[in-house]
Amino acid sequence: MEKLVIHGGKPLNGRIRVSSAKNAVLPIIAATMLASTPSRLLEVPHLEDVHTICEVISSLGVKVTVDDKKQEIIFDAATLTATEAPYELVRRMRASFLVMGPLLARCGEARISLPGGCAIGSRPIDLHLKAFEALGATIEMGDGYVHAKAPNGLKGNQVYLDFPSVGATENVIMAASMAEGKTVIENAAEEPEIVDLVTYLNSMGANIRGAGTNIIRIQGVPELKGAVHTVIPDRIEAGTYLIAAAMAGGDVYVENALSEHLKPVVAKLKEAGVAVEEHIDGIRVISDGTLKAADIKTLPYPGFPTDMQAQFMALTTIAEGTSTVMETVFENRFMHVDELKKMGAQIRIEDRRAIVDGIKRLHGAEVRATDLRAGAALVCAGLAADGETKVTQLSHIDRGYDDLVGKLKRLGADIVRVDE
Repeated sequence: MEKLVIHGGKPLNGRIRVSSAKNAVLPIIAATMLASTPSRLLEVPHLEDVHTICEVISSLGVKVTVDDKKQEIIFDAATLTATEAPYELVRRMRASFLVMGPLLARCGEARISLPGGCAIGSRPIDLHLKAFEALGATIEMGDGYVHAKAPNGLKGNQVYLDFPSVGATENVIMAASMAEGKTVIENAAEEPEIVDLVTYLNSMGANIRGAGTNIIRIQGVPELKGAVHTVIPDRIEAGTYLIAAAMAGGDVYVENALSEHLKPVVAKLKEAGVAVEEHIDGIRVISDGTLKAADIKTLPYPGFPTDMQAQFMALTTIAEGTSTVMETVFENRFMHVDELKKMGAQIRIEDRRAIVDGIKRLHGAEVRATDLRAGAALVCAGLAADGETKVTQLSHIDRGYDDLVGKLKRLGADIVRVDE
């Protein structure tokens, strides 16, 4: 079994560069299926989720050519040969469901198994399906599969999302980009990753306006051509390193981090007593490891991101005073609490609220990454803890962090990956 072994208590100092965003690159890779000519994505991160989505679209007929040295991938979707995504791939990752929109747009049919991913709570696909029905698709469900058909093509329509779901917004945008007529998405998600997807689609010839607001207008076009695109930086990876530096202490410059994508995280770090400098090409954190309590409540963008909740909770475990962490997006995103308690954290849960009484120091322990961001939180905790911390179930972390060990080592962390 592979483990991360961390000897904590060492300040972090230096510069590291954030990779391209996992949550942006996955829908963009799905969107390459819409193009009749090849697309090229630049600075693609080495992530398990990227590998999985590439396998999914390869199974549908897309020719995927990877250049690891250049971190580039070329996608040729001139001919799609299948409309059913294999169960064994889709079950690995929820984002695989994003191929349904492009398949409906290009082929008029899609059959996909119910998706998997991190077990952080119910993430129903009903918003996706209701939207596809509004665009004229018929939906059948059975034997663990969703079968959508639009043999005469999709038709533009008014789509209202009951919740500003990122995945549903992305899926509807891709489907509507080639639908006949105009589509208006109301209560759309506003995340930067949505904006990046639309930037890519518009460079392919799509006609989409309003990304980054809660109303998106799409005029369908008959064909999309491939394009060259560089994906935005990963705001969650950046936030993770900012919190790691705040907890362990030191002076860290996170290059390629966009502070406008991280406003709530930066604000809460400052509230916790951390010195944060926002620059054009990155964010600098200076900390002596002395932290103050701060409360957070997760919300859809531009609120505090649910993907940063676990990492910030780790920070509050060693902050002076009592902090509260309210999770409003996913109902089962406190699985890291029991693992942090193994390290001495004082946390109690009341429904969707975690109450954290800060202590002076955590102590090392063997803990497991219960999901992607929980794993990141435990790494942050291990860097600040006394003694040795071992983090297991690294497959979760590999899904979303490119060269985590290498980047932390460059900052002076005592961290190694071992196979025991």
